[in-house]
Amino acid sequence: MNRTLSALVLAAVLGAAFAGGAQAQAQQAPTAAGPVTPAPAPAPAAPAAGGIQSQNIFDVKPEASEQPGYMQQSNGERMKVQPGNNAPMWRQVGEGVTGYSSLPKHEAPEAGNLIQPIVEYPGSRRTNAGEAWRQVRNDWLIPYGAALLFVTLLALAIFYFTRGTIGLHGEETGRKIERFTPFERATHWSNAIAFVTLAVSGIVMAFGRFFLLPVIGGSLFGWLTYALKTIHNFVGPLFVVTLVFMIITFFRDNLPRKGDLNWLLKGGGLFGGSEPRSHRFNAGEKIVYWGGMLVLGSIVVGSGLFLDKLLPGFVYTRGEMQVAHMIHATATLLMMALIMGHIYIGTLGMAGAYKAMRKGYVDETWAREHHPDWYDDIAAGKIPAQRSAEARAGGSSTTAGSMATEGRST
Repeated sequence: MNRTLSALVLAAVLGAAFAGGAQAQAQQAPTAAGPVTPAPAPAPAAPAAGGIQSQNIFDVKPEASEQPGYMQQSNGERMKVQPGNNAPMWRQVGEGVTGYSSLPKHEAPEAGNLIQPIVEYPGSRRTNAGEAWRQVRNDWLIPYGAALLFVTLLALAIFYFTRGTIGLHGEETGRKIERFTPFERATHWSNAIAFVTLAVSGIVMAFGRFFLLPVIGGSLFGWLTYALKTIHNFVGPLFVVTLVFMIITFFRDNLPRKGDLNWLLKGGGLFGGSEPRSHRFNAGEKIVYWGGMLVLGSIVVGSGLFLDKLLPGFVYTRGEMQVAHMIHATATLLMMALIMGHIYIGTLGMAGAYKAMRKGYVDETWAREHHPDWYDDIAAGKIPAQRSAEARAGGSSTTAGSMATEGRST
């Protein structure tokens, strides 16, 4: 028993000594053999023949930018020194260079052109045409156009609350003069309805995101502007037709007369004093006719038809459409400001003016005080007091003789 126990203890001691020696040899082995050299990285595989071959980023030579004529290199030359660098191509795209396109020129005139060429519109920096148009619209047309309409509205409000409605000094006689025939009133109201429709839809499209979008939200505003844009495009040609009728119908009585300059110098009597003499239409109304309807109206109509692509013989490129839009917006804002004054005088500003356009008749006193030269010609029999066949058939009591008698008695 003692022998067996002694043998086991001796075996345990020898095993522990052997294990410790093996561990010491393992720790001393790297020192004796020197540092371990890592295995070499595998060589990159040779590119397969054909197909797309990529460029190793470590093989690109950034110092190539120091070569003479680096910025003038073509895209092919750049690919030789810096493969994958397409900066020359995109630089040409940014400068508006037109590339090749197989589409017919008459169907897609700008198919090979991604970015428009460099231009400088009035009020913009020198940049590509799209950005220049955006600068003119956002930095000039929108803020200054809104200011023009607001200042006009404010001035009319101040004038109304300080001056009030221009009334008659004398009593009405009850005898009526036909100022506008049914055809003239139909022409006027059709043109007025078309103009107001275009003005309201244009205001919402141009300024609606500032005062309407925060109130009704994006979804409803989007549908509303889409509907108004469609209405705008369809009502535009109707406005063209009614404007032509307006210009032809009222052309003769809006020709300049010798008293027009005096009327303008005295401001039409709006700021005090007696109202200057005038014929059927005074100088203020003639400014609306010639400046608003004929000049600005023609510009608005021409540019609007161009934007609707209704004029033949044009290619309708992006640049042409942008120029047409700037012209259209400028002329429209000026025309709206002018018509706002016309609407004010025809409604709140002068008693009897709106009734004259709605029913066609004015009292003798109104004609004598506001348009004395016109009244005198009617009293002298040069112009009939009842101009339309409907009025003459109605048997109005107003005649040249009764007006002449009334004129002598006053």
